[in-house]
Amino acid sequence: MSLLDDLRDALDDRLCLDPDVLDAHRHDAWALSQIRDQRGDPPPRPLAVVAAASTADVQTTLRLCRRAGASVVPFGAGSGVVGGVSTAADQVVLSTAKMSGLVSLSTEDLTATFLAGTRGDVAEAICQEAGLTIGHWPQSIALSSVGGWVATRASGQLSTGYGNIEDIVLDLEVVLPDGQVLTTKRIPRAAAGPDLRHLFLGSEGTTGVITTVTFSLRPLPAASRGAAIHFATLTDGLDAIRRILREGWRPTVVRLYDAAETRRQFDAWCPDGRCILLMLHEGPAGLVEAQEAGCAVLCQTTGTATDVAAVDSWLAVRNHVPTLGQLSAIGLVVDTIEVSAAWSRIGAVYDAVTASLSEVPELVAVSAHASHAYRSGVNLYFTFVAQPAARAEMERVYTECWRRTMESTAAAGGGISHHHGIGRVRRDFMPQELGAVGVDVLRRLKTALDPDGILNPGVMIP
Repeated sequence: MSLLDDLRDALDDRLCLDPDVLDAHRHDAWALSQIRDQRGDPPPRPLAVVAAASTADVQTTLRLCRRAGASVVPFGAGSGVVGGVSTAADQVVLSTAKMSGLVSLSTEDLTATFLAGTRGDVAEAICQEAGLTIGHWPQSIALSSVGGWVATRASGQLSTGYGNIEDIVLDLEVVLPDGQVLTTKRIPRAAAGPDLRHLFLGSEGTTGVITTVTFSLRPLPAASRGAAIHFATLTDGLDAIRRILREGWRPTVVRLYDAAETRRQFDAWCPDGRCILLMLHEGPAGLVEAQEAGCAVLCQTTGTATDVAAVDSWLAVRNHVPTLGQLSAIGLVVDTIEVSAAWSRIGAVYDAVTASLSEVPELVAVSAHASHAYRSGVNLYFTFVAQPAARAEMERVYTECWRRTMESTAAAGGGISHHHGIGRVRRDFMPQELGAVGVDVLRRLKTALDPDGILNPGVMIP
């Protein structure tokens, strides 16, 4: 019998061979995939799509594919933007979209367990009905799955106050490439050897398929108050954030825009050439009042307060942006690239990346904002726009812009990915990020867990 026969016998209607469904699972939302689609060069259709409805379906799929020597591409909601999904004709896509819904919720323990395919906004709405919040709010919250959050080591807009996904995940259920199920223990912390959750946080579907995720929740904040301050330079704004976090304040949202992005999005509240900082303070009323006052004092030496309506405006439109496919359809090469660095190096990263991208002849604009801050450093989220003279040049220009950003960031001492992951677009820059020894450790880990190499080949590991 063929692999398809085996899958059909075991999974019945969960196996899909419909051409439209296969086409919809060829790739994720990577900008380069959109460019290739529009020039008529998409990746091949996969052999099949398995719409798993349970952990047992995932186990069956992996065991049958492993026995047949066929590779498996895990597929959450398809919202990834770095090429984590790009199929070949002999691959089986394993979709978790039907594995959706709440498994359990405890208001005493402040935990909620969801099936991995649950969409982010659905999970958050369920928690809010109980007066709680996950505290993880990526721009893609309505387009992404909770399992995808874990697999890409995601970060949300509230991360400065609530932490990133690794700070919010409490336990996982994962199906390993051989079909075994690993369930980590639901406890707040352990010193029982290395934390096995981190084998799958950021794994991009290469070490296992995440089937359930348990989050450590928070009560919905009793109070919430915004603040907006503008600075003469990006450096002044970054220094204000550094001092805020050094003092121990933790605003839920901290977003600093360079002059170009400030002019584009906040010109109604900020003089031209200035850089705006948005903050959101949440929590108990007394804490919010104290934090707002403490942060204001630290900003006032170099910053000027402006109308808090700037924060309200951002909150209203924060998830409304044109898709990369819409922009490439009109001949624009556009992408966002998030990196990070220590405070002492972040200025050099900004200068190096913007200078290098400015040398690309087709470049129209480059800008950046900081949206995730820590005691010891901060991220930068670059946006570039280029317009080649011919559509045939779009991929070359796109690749050149990414190469320059990655190399400039690494040379200035920054990290090449903050929260979108590696996928294919960053894969070949991993030696600069991890070093030769680090890449070797990553390969050994992959080989130990997936000796047959069936899970998502071509991703992350150079």
